[in-house]
Amino acid sequence: MKKQNPPAAIPEIRPGQSIELLKELHILTRDGKLNQDSRRKLKQVYHLVQFIEPLLADAETLVDHGAGKSYLGFILYDLCIKERANGEIIGIESRPELVEKSCELAARLGFPRMRFLACTVEESLASAELPATVDVVTALHACNTATDDAIRFALTRQARHIVLVPCCQAEVAAAMRAKKNESLGKTPLSELWRHPIHTRELGSHLTNVLRCLLLESHGYDVTVTELVGWEHSMKNELIIASKRGQPRKNARERAEAILREFNLEELAPRFTY
Repeated sequence: MKKQNPPAAIPEIRPGQSIELLKELHILTRDGKLNQDSRRKLKQVYHLVQFIEPLLADAETLVDHGAGKSYLGFILYDLCIKERANGEIIGIESRPELVEKSCELAARLGFPRMRFLACTVEESLASAELPATVDVVTALHACNTATDDAIRFALTRQARHIVLVPCCQAEVAAAMRAKKNESLGKTPLSELWRHPIHTRELGSHLTNVLRCLLLESHGYDVTVTELVGWEHSMKNELIIASKRGQPRKNARERAEAILREFNLEELAPRFTY
C-alpha cells in the first residue's frame, strides 16, 4: 500500500502514518482536519505507544486481549510494526461482528500481519490458532474481570511483557459490599469501606494491588504509573509487567493476607494461583 504523507499543516502526525486509519479512529475528520479534542486524543495515543514500543523492539507476537474494535492493535501496527520485516499483532475478541470489521479494516489498510480471532477467554487459553508462547499481551480498558482474563492468558502463554489499563473493577467491591456487616464486627479496617463511595474506590484499588502481587508471584517485575492526566480519564492506571526470572518470594503470602484482612478469601482462586 502506498505511503500517505500527512498534511504539512498537522505536525503531530508522523511521516508515513496511515491517514485512513486516523480517520477511522475519528482522530482526523473525514476531510483530514485535526480539531483540539482530536489533538488531545492523539497525544494520549502517542503517550501509550511510548510505553509499549520498547517492548516490541525484539518481539515477534503481540496479542491484544479483549480487543474490541482493535484500535490499540491498529495503532501499534501502524507506528511500530508496519515498516519491519517481521512481527505480528493478533486481536482476540468474543464478538464476531467486531472481528469481522477489524479483518475488513486490516485488509483495506494493507496490514497483512494483523489477524483477529473470535473466541472466548476459555477458548483462547488452549487455541491452536495462537502461538504456544507470545512476547507481549495488552489489555486496554478491559472492563471488570476482563483484565484478570488477560492476565491468565498471558501467564498461560508465558508472555514476556504484559501491559494493562484496567477499567470498571466491580468484583472485589461487590464482595466487600456483600460482607460489609460481617466485616464491621471483625476489623476496624472495615471503616475504610463503610461508605459506598469508599467501597467502590477501595475495591478498585485493592483489585489492582492484588493483580500486581499475582504477577510478581509469577516472576514479573511490575511498574505502576498513570497513563494520562486525571483530567482526561479517571480510569488511568497503567500496569506494565516484564518477566525477569525468580518470583517475589512473599508475593502470594501477602496477597493471601490481604484477602483475609479484608474478608475476601472467596476471591483467592482469582488472585493467588
